[in-house]
Amino acid sequence: MKNGLEDVIAAETRLSDVDGPAGRLIIRGVSLDDLVADGTYESVAALLLDGLMETHVNAEGLKDRLGAARAEVYAHVVADATLLALPPVDAMRALVARLPDGEDFETALRLLAAPAVFLPAVLRMQRREAPVPPDASISQAADILRMMTGRLPSFEQTAALDAYLVTISDHGLNASTFASRVIASTHAGLTSSVLAAISALKGPLHGGAPGPVLDMLDAIGAESHAKTWLAAALDRGERLMGFGHRIYRVRDPRADALKNALKPLVATGQVDRSRITLAEGIEKAALAMLKERKPDRPLDVNVEFYTALLLESLGFPREAFTGVFAIGRTVGWIAHAREQLLEGRLIRPKSVYVGPFPIAA
Repeated sequence: MKNGLEDVIAAETRLSDVDGPAGRLIIRGVSLDDLVADGTYESVAALLLDGLMETHVNAEGLKDRLGAARAEVYAHVVADATLLALPPVDAMRALVARLPDGEDFETALRLLAAPAVFLPAVLRMQRREAPVPPDASISQAADILRMMTGRLPSFEQTAALDAYLVTISDHGLNASTFASRVIASTHAGLTSSVLAAISALKGPLHGGAPGPVLDMLDAIGAESHAKTWLAAALDRGERLMGFGHRIYRVRDPRADALKNALKPLVATGQVDRSRITLAEGIEKAALAMLKERKPDRPLDVNVEFYTALLLESLGFPREAFTGVFAIGRTVGWIAHAREQLLEGRLIRPKSVYVGPFPIAA
């Protein structure tokens, strides 16, 4: 028995391989570096889903089908006071729960479209602004930003969000993906799998952590304060947000992909350059300090650090970061659910009883 199922193999998959010692991520035979170079949300979604659905899936056809699905699920956007009082990811999850369950491609399309429509709508309604209906003629990434801000994004903004959605589309058998597969193994349906996965993702030990990276940057304020602030945090036994990963023993490859995705925004003046300079200074100081303080623990930058900066630069409030993560990861959850459905069995592990036994008479 291993607490947390550390190194326990629970599934065979053709979807992604996370090589922690080498710092490498492969998605269906393609390295992350190659995927991000010119990939879009539609291209990585087609890559993950093709061969697992009852119909062939390609990027161009998926763009049109996703546009139509966004228009369809928009009918479920409701301005309910109780719902809007919830955190954005909880409100988004509640709207996803309104969708019918099923295991076919039409269900999958609605689930891919739903978080992309519901999260911007919730954010606008929480600001007491009217939600913006989808535009089925543009890409998923462009429409997400348009529905959030009410205006068409720039080329660089769309490319940056595409890079993020590609980067976090799938990542091995993480907690939310495992939850999705467990539910799929019962044949409950894809909607049920996605709802379970969102519930796992919102936990702060999984997808709920990028926001605190910005809290750390705000608290430090200036690069000259970094060493003092970081040292005090480590002295208090606190974790430095955006550093360290359970699997990677070297630098998280997703961190560099997102750092590179920020560069065109900086070069074109669409993001605060001083904010990026501050972050890079804190990164350098933190890595040096972690190496000195914890030489036996390989702690490097993880995906959360540059996720926070990229999503902030695109205008997402930090309380929405987990919801944006869900937009990108839903395709991975659905692909794993379909793979489990087609090739796996009901997941039913054993436990070891450590409680008392009845006293014999």
